[in-house]
Amino acid sequence: MLVLLPPSEGKASSGRGAPLKPESLSLPGLAPAREAVLAELVELCAADEEKAREVLGLSEGLRGEVAKNAGLRTAGARPAGEIYTGVLYDALDLASLDAAAKKRAARSLLVFSGLWGAVRVTDRIPSYRCSMGVRLPGLGALAGHWRAPMAEVLPEAAGRGLVLDLRSAAYAAAWKPKGEVAGRTATVRVLHAPTRKVVSHFNKATKGRIVRSLLSAGTAPKDPAELVAALRDLGYVVEAEAPGRAGRPWALDVLVEEVH
Repeated sequence: MLVLLPPSEGKASSGRGAPLKPESLSLPGLAPAREAVLAELVELCAADEEKAREVLGLSEGLRGEVAKNAGLRTAGARPAGEIYTGVLYDALDLASLDAAAKKRAARSLLVFSGLWGAVRVTDRIPSYRCSMGVRLPGLGALAGHWRAPMAEVLPEAAGRGLVLDLRSAAYAAAWKPKGEVAGRTATVRVLHAPTRKVVSHFNKATKGRIVRSLLSAGTAPKDPAELVAALRDLGYVVEAEAPGRAGRPWALDVLVEEVH
């Protein structure tokens, strides 16, 4: 099982660890695309703070994020699972998983990123600010920049099992499973059962709990149908039906009564 996650807008500080070693990151096929984004981002943020703030869409109160980006090559690095914070990652709570579940997380979780493309939760990265919606002056829209390298690398990373896609729309634009991979991909929408509406905070928290439940239980569904059964066994209320034609992902609705 491969689980695709969005990053978090907010991130923990880099700390005092050893600096980034780009060659150590997972999915080495993404290395040239990573270096292109990293080089332009660092140069932009070091040269012109106001322009960088405008490009990155940062408010006055987030001006310090520009200096953080300018120092990415020398900043301390920590496992990505510690860098990403926010609602989904709070609910997932990687640090409190038992040893077996942490090993499953290291194998199966892939976090998408405007800067890195995609990283494993064990990959050591510095704290940064660069969403997938950014358009850099030289490279252009980052989602477009990542499409070709992702199309080369991600099908192999997906292997032969289930792909559980929990990304937001901006990050899903960087890679859309196709063909046979799409047929074993499941997307998840979390709905407030009484209103049948998506509530952003609630949606993220529930997705984090779903991933935690699967990792903790040691469940390894091989396809979307097995995922539906596994989630129901874990106590989730799931509505799903197979797509109308081959090569299309499954769309799952998880219904939850309480918004919290």
